[in-house]
Amino acid sequence: MEELNGKTVIITGASSGIGEACAGLMAASGARLVLLARREDRLNEIARRLRSEGAEVETHVCDVAVRSDVDAAIARAIERFERIDILVNNAGTITPIGHIGDVDPDLWAQAINTNVIGVFNAIRAVLPHMLEQHSGTVINMSSGAVNSALEGWSHYCASKAAARKLTEVGHREYAERGVTFVGLSPGTVATPMMDQIRQSGMNPVSKLDPSDHISPEAAARAILFLCGDGGRQFAGTDFSIKTEEGRALVGLPPLG
Repeated sequence: MEELNGKTVIITGASSGIGEACAGLMAASGARLVLLARREDRLNEIARRLRSEGAEVETHVCDVAVRSDVDAAIARAIERFERIDILVNNAGTITPIGHIGDVDPDLWAQAINTNVIGVFNAIRAVLPHMLEQHSGTVINMSSGAVNSALEGWSHYCASKAAARKLTEVGHREYAERGVTFVGLSPGTVATPMMDQIRQSGMNPVSKLDPSDHISPEAAARAILFLCGDGGRQFAGTDFSIKTEEGRALVGLPPLG
């Protein structure tokens, strides 16, 4: 995508799954990358590979639930690249899976901190720079859990619903000032998170066959689409690649 050439992209949760796949596709499209995650070893490994292919990559060990971590990472990104064009709010967790009366309250709160507070922290850190530029795109990872009540997933359903509202409110507040907010609902994706879901044996998602899940690369292609002009028509909403129309727009094959 020529639209990404030379643009600066922040990706949270970049050490595996959708975040890693997104980094690869965006680097191939000429984007300058700032990769945030908690796993330093994986960040370094991914960065070495992308740099060997000619990409400009910065990495920052960062817990998105800690505002000072995020603020410091964004400040360093601005120092090197001078602007931020796209934020991919991808970091998230499915732990702990369990009934409300059984889960550890501290772990439940940690999930909310990552999946909600982390999304807010990243938006809050990049927003002043996007407003100064009068342009920018924020992509928040959503889920079908927004509209479902899934056993064992009280934290995930609640937090993804909150992330969707951040997309909607962000659009209401900043669309006229040049910042595009859009969500992506990719369906089930073959990532390490899916292994945790399968092992839990709880709710229908854990019973799905591995062949039912899309690849991280397919979800990353949808993110690339949303970064361009085509994504603006879905501003303030969750774009889905669980429909034939959505898949066709992204360039994915029809559903089997």
